[in-house]
Amino acid sequence: MQSLLKFITCGSVDDGKSTLIGHMLYDAKLLFADQERALELDSKVGSRNGEVDYSLLLDGLMAEREQGITIDVAYRYFSTENRSFIVADTPGHEEYTRNMAVGASYADLAVVLIDASQGVLVQTKRHTRICALMGIKHFVFAVNKMDLVGYDQEKFKAIKKDIRMMTAEYELESMHIIPVSATEGDNITMKSDNMTWYKDDTLLGYLEKIDVHHVEDEDGFLLPVQRVVRPDHTFRGFQGQVRAGSLKIGDAITVLPSKETANVKSLLVGDVKVDEIVNGQPVTIELDKEIDVSRGCVICKDRKLEVSNLLSTRLLWMDDSHLVAGKNYFLKLGTKMIPATVMNIKYKLDVNEGTHIPVDRIYKNEIAKCEIAVSDKIAFDCFDDNENLGSFILIDRVTNMTSACGIVLHSLRRSDNLTWQELDITRQFRAEQKGQQPKTLWFTGLSGAGKSTLANALEQRLVSMGKHTMLLDGDNIRMGLNRNLGFKEQDRIENIRRVAEVAKLMNDAGLIVLTSFISPYANDRQRAREIIGTEDFVEIYVAASLEECEKRDVKGLYQRARKGEIPNFTGITSPYEVPEHPDITINTADKAVEDCVDDIIKILGLEA
Repeated sequence: MQSLLKFITCGSVDDGKSTLIGHMLYDAKLLFADQERALELDSKVGSRNGEVDYSLLLDGLMAEREQGITIDVAYRYFSTENRSFIVADTPGHEEYTRNMAVGASYADLAVVLIDASQGVLVQTKRHTRICALMGIKHFVFAVNKMDLVGYDQEKFKAIKKDIRMMTAEYELESMHIIPVSATEGDNITMKSDNMTWYKDDTLLGYLEKIDVHHVEDEDGFLLPVQRVVRPDHTFRGFQGQVRAGSLKIGDAITVLPSKETANVKSLLVGDVKVDEIVNGQPVTIELDKEIDVSRGCVICKDRKLEVSNLLSTRLLWMDDSHLVAGKNYFLKLGTKMIPATVMNIKYKLDVNEGTHIPVDRIYKNEIAKCEIAVSDKIAFDCFDDNENLGSFILIDRVTNMTSACGIVLHSLRRSDNLTWQELDITRQFRAEQKGQQPKTLWFTGLSGAGKSTLANALEQRLVSMGKHTMLLDGDNIRMGLNRNLGFKEQDRIENIRRVAEVAKLMNDAGLIVLTSFISPYANDRQRAREIIGTEDFVEIYVAASLEECEKRDVKGLYQRARKGEIPNFTGITSPYEVPEHPDITINTADKAVEDCVDDIIKILGLEA
């Protein structure tokens, strides 16, 4: 009996994916009697005039049945005499491409359906490309609805030629093309009397025979650490699932990214002590000495992995909001989750031609090559060598939504040429010399809210108290350090990143830094907090309504923005994301500047 086959059905909307799998289960007698009876009853009010509607076996949501489309991924487990299967029936509509990508991420083989009356469509090409991106090397193209084209062999040959042209760029291990009718059952489980010109296996027969076994690279041992367990002071173990190779008691291991080494003291599978662990097992490893190992580290032996903080990647963008360079996310790779920034969008892939298109932003369902920087060095592998340590997702830091999935192509070598230089004169020494605690007071709010006025008044007060300060004002910075930046979204993101880095350097010099920037995006302010350090970052929201700011309009900017003379103006043609939990909120609409300064001084605990 062949090993378990996990496969996905995909293709354009209404190509018959659910119907095909439903008919396969029905004809192969893989349904319980009550399931079969329920299907027949449901079909009486279905869309086939009382005939059996096989798609109802997979489309379980009311919205799916009403619209006749698949929305969510439907998993089915079934077995024949020759093999066991898990099938993921995925949606074809472009709106639900992210759901299709989830199904593809676990599959060994893809069954891509093509409507014989329409041929290869854009969504067919997109789904094929996504499956290849997810590492699927085995494809079956089911040319469906042959009954609608009169079982025409020439029509099938033309589509077969288009499929071969479409897949020529992919390095596939197997590909098979089958003419079928999901509705009538032709070539699903039994040979079709209507297509005697087709001599190969039926779809089910082919799936029962295809060998998709992927020989893992067994060179060396790999275990991404998922959990550190310490039941008492006598035991400290590292738990996870073995991803490659084997390990024995006494073997020397290396922990990445720290590159510390130790020997194996004991091994457990569950609560049973063993002498050796092998690929696929969930295990606990105890080492013979204390070294720095935490969740996200990788324990390895005789295996070379990349260690870097700069990655070249290819990703599928799944978020409703677009992506521009500079945006910040959490990157989850293996068991490691770490803050990450998309530093550069190199290009997006044209779904039809596979060509590279230079862009500065990408939108939902687009595939792009991007350079990503993470906040610290991590251990990883190229996707072609190790799918587990070469694939990742990006998570939105505000909504916790999965924004993208992707693969690692390689590390960026320039990161290997840099080493942090330790200095003899430390931040602590400089702070003690000045007799103060360095902090960054980050003023944010709409133009005209009073940020610069308030920051300037606060600095005067702090200087009068003997404090050492530096004020970074938005306009002043843009006239010097950031004069090469405009006001597009990616420019605003980079503007704030640079300011945060400068503020951190000035904090390292022992100074109290005041910054006055609109900084409209919550993610950018959060990133600034992380760059500077949470304990040294104070977000001060200068609250004033848009109407109040327009009344003041000291620089005449709102008036010009309303006339369309200033594009991307915050509050008018560009959004401002109000801080949800600022450290300090100051409303300048009904309060004198000196009173506002008094409030800030009091909250900061800096009273003389």
